[in-house]
Amino acid sequence: MKFLLFLVFSFSLTLSSQVLPEKDRAILKDEILADRFDNLLPQLMDKTDLDMWVLISREYNEDPVLRSMLPATWLNARRRTIIVFYRNKKANTFEKLAVARYDIGKNITSAWNKEEQPDQWKALVDIIKKRNPEKIGINTSENFGIADGLVQTDYSEFKNALPQEYHTKLTSAENLAIAWIETRTEKEMELYPKLVQITHDIIDEAFSEKVIIPGKTTTDDVVWWIRQKVTDLGLETWFHPTVDVQRNNEELKSHIYSFSKGEKEKLIIPGDLLHCDFGITYITLNTDCQQHAYVLKEGQTEIPSFLSEAFAKGNRVQDIFTSNFVKGKTGNEILLKSLKEAKEEGLRPSIYTHPLGVYGHSAGPTIGMWDSQGGVPGSGDYPLYYNTVYAIELNTTVTIKEWNKDIRIMLEEDGFYGKDGFRYINRRQESIKIVNSASK
Repeated sequence: MKFLLFLVFSFSLTLSSQVLPEKDRAILKDEILADRFDNLLPQLMDKTDLDMWVLISREYNEDPVLRSMLPATWLNARRRTIIVFYRNKKANTFEKLAVARYDIGKNITSAWNKEEQPDQWKALVDIIKKRNPEKIGINTSENFGIADGLVQTDYSEFKNALPQEYHTKLTSAENLAIAWIETRTEKEMELYPKLVQITHDIIDEAFSEKVIIPGKTTTDDVVWWIRQKVTDLGLETWFHPTVDVQRNNEELKSHIYSFSKGEKEKLIIPGDLLHCDFGITYITLNTDCQQHAYVLKEGQTEIPSFLSEAFAKGNRVQDIFTSNFVKGKTGNEILLKSLKEAKEEGLRPSIYTHPLGVYGHSAGPTIGMWDSQGGVPGSGDYPLYYNTVYAIELNTTVTIKEWNKDIRIMLEEDGFYGKDGFRYINRRQESIKIVNSASK
């Protein structure tokens, strides 16, 4: 018992040591942001053929894209915050200007003197006139909510202040906004494995004898243990975790019940197949993972072979799916090809993968939804690009003869797609975790 307690204590210390103090996190966040502004954004503006990008937000009603640009010490926009990026490709210059009373951290310089020009809109127009851009990108989008952050009031006031000859230069910055949100840098990918490792470690601890006492612990107990663990580590979770059970004496619920109704709290007992859905937010990035565990029955020392075989089919769907990641292919093309190939192998797949990064459900190609397995119009037509991250989220239905029912192997692991192909950021689950049923 003393040895077990020592292992638990050591595990918790190791987990805590992976999380940086608040000040160090802020420093790293700002370093990442500076790198993105200086080295990434000019490339993206060239790629999307925009020479000016105007972002406008008011305090507590921030454009999701603008929010991703705020420094560590800015938790919200201030008053009305206007940011202007200007890229002169011919001269190879790049300006980052704030039509605001303040510098926005060290990266964006205030370009508005209110004493000289009291009208903020006129100050913005002066900046535009001086540079005379070919195109003025604004954050409007029909298919991507994250890229649709310019609210009606700000749009109307901006357009009213803008001279008529510039109105034809206004255009949606959708492709640039998505590219900014979805593209990961080398600095971010140095950090990302640590995030996923922390996420996996929390799941490992949650699905262990430290937390679960079969016959006493409920699924809701585990959920709130996870929430408390995240808080204790000084982290955040971007959605409320779920823990659910599949067992041999209960029928498989429909997709609509599983995904929209949720599962009532259940007492965890030996023989249960547990499943969790959990992710964290840490230094500008997010994770999203789903894993399984099995509670041993008395006399059992390993996972029943029929469950291990079912789990392997889930891994096989993952392999088929990620093998179809090809630059330029749309989310819908990848989805339909993957489903076809998996079904040809006798599998019963469902794929609902989403971009991941600055936001949990982020911008980029949607590759299926649980209730849209024929493709997703709009966001599913967006192509796959390099240097992007996805929550590889899917399931496969498997008939378990020993239980006389179907179960779902529901998996989700975070993966990176780059010039060298697809890879999991920090391993994937390839065997079901074990929870011992011995009482403590």
